[in-house]
Amino acid sequence: MKQKNFIDWWLRFIKGIFIGSGFILPGVSGGALAAVFGIYERIILFLANLTKNFKDNVRFFFPVGLGAVTGIFLLSFAVSFLLGNYETIILWFFVGCIVGTVPALWREAGKRGRNKKDIVNTVITFIVFFLFLSFGEQLLTTTIEQNIWTWTIAGGLIGLGMIVPGLSPSNFLIYFGMYKAMSDGIKNLDFGVIIPIGVGAVLCVLALSKLIEFILDRAYSTLFHFILGVVFASTVMIIPTNYQGINWIGILLCVVLFELGILLGWWMSELERRYT
Repeated sequence: MKQKNFIDWWLRFIKGIFIGSGFILPGVSGGALAAVFGIYERIILFLANLTKNFKDNVRFFFPVGLGAVTGIFLLSFAVSFLLGNYETIILWFFVGCIVGTVPALWREAGKRGRNKKDIVNTVITFIVFFLFLSFGEQLLTTTIEQNIWTWTIAGGLIGLGMIVPGLSPSNFLIYFGMYKAMSDGIKNLDFGVIIPIGVGAVLCVLALSKLIEFILDRAYSTLFHFILGVVFASTVMIIPTNYQGINWIGILLCVVLFELGILLGWWMSELERRYT
């Protein structure tokens, strides 16, 4: 029992690191990763009913939250260096992680049944989000002033990325010219950036969690097949296309890290199923 609890704690901590990465890595969604790792529904139910089973939920989500904070801070230091120098290789690792967990997400989506409408839902959602992510950058690119109010709005976008799986907050922050300043602010512990972002995220999550709980209760299969379409679209969008300056060793590393990502995602999914 102790070994099971120990493994489960660290499994949730590692999941938290990946979910945290969705708040800072472009093209990656914290909400989608939470769904992929099988804890999205429980997060929404907890946030929508904070006083229900409060101690048990806090105990369950503590390693997830700790992992998310750890992932955000570690990536704020590493993101500029790794994505600046090895973007293609690192993105292939993340693609692999998501691919490795797709079978588990597929099982989760069909837990309460699956029909042709659900498949059509997934396909249409994939097409719509693929087009939106492909052409949205041209529509949204701008630069806005950075102050307490715009950082609060940025936090709201990050919270929205938790509530709406597949939405990558970092994409919008890049569009608005705030991404690098956010990474630098977290890295330098600039509370003028961190606090309004945190406040905006919490307010957004608390405001929308009841709505998502309502949808889960009445349209579980529809929501999760929608999530599948979004996950597929966002995964396709982060597949690297720029291989300029990469030699055969770099290509080999892309293949190796992609496969390692698949194995890690699959292993985490299997552990989740075994210990749930």
